[in-house]
Amino acid sequence: MPPKVVSSNTRRHKKDMLQPFSLEVASQPDMRPLLEHLYQGRTLQPFRSGSDIPLSAHEIWVVCRGVVQLGTFYDTGDEALLGLASPSMPFGLPLTLIRPYHAVALTDVDLMRLTWAEIEQSPQLAHGIFQHTARRLRQTEAVLAMVGYRRVEDRLRHLLLLLKREVGQPVATGTRFGVRLTHQQLANAIGTTRVTVTRLISQLREEGWLVMDGDRHIILPDSAKT
Repeated sequence: MPPKVVSSNTRRHKKDMLQPFSLEVASQPDMRPLLEHLYQGRTLQPFRSGSDIPLSAHEIWVVCRGVVQLGTFYDTGDEALLGLASPSMPFGLPLTLIRPYHAVALTDVDLMRLTWAEIEQSPQLAHGIFQHTARRLRQTEAVLAMVGYRRVEDRLRHLLLLLKREVGQPVATGTRFGVRLTHQQLANAIGTTRVTVTRLISQLREEGWLVMDGDRHIILPDSAKT
């Protein structure tokens, strides 16, 4: 059988697939004023950092303050980070097929609980939920693209750039992460070990690609790229 001929277009397409993807920052409307208008007097549910958040098959949560970590567990007991829900983002069992699925307050958070009936009865609310669900979808696609890199260092760099977009706060020296993630959480997100992440973080600090502030929060200089 003659050898298979690979066209130059095919080779070029494969090469393009390996190029670093960019993370474009799209502004999103803040749902909190809408929620305050629609549900005046409703009490927000506070959760302390590290608390498990109860999930129901017929309800969703909307983040009003703080960041929630979303994840699952493999049969081995290892944890996988599925995403981060920051202010205005919805999460809950009706929005996922993953089981088991769990949510943990990564920081102190204030959440609003909504039922599907409430969402269906308010076109404004349904539109807002759709916009921020689409935002979660873009985040998930970025995570899927990230895990396709063979080199662990590349996966870590892309994860940190994604976190910069999702939970970053501008400071004089660059962008400071508003949450403090452990090396184990970063390792779970990119499919490696905590020891490897610790080594790579030290390497990136030596290169000046990232710095740590006095509270052990990561700061990415504006020059940090893939």
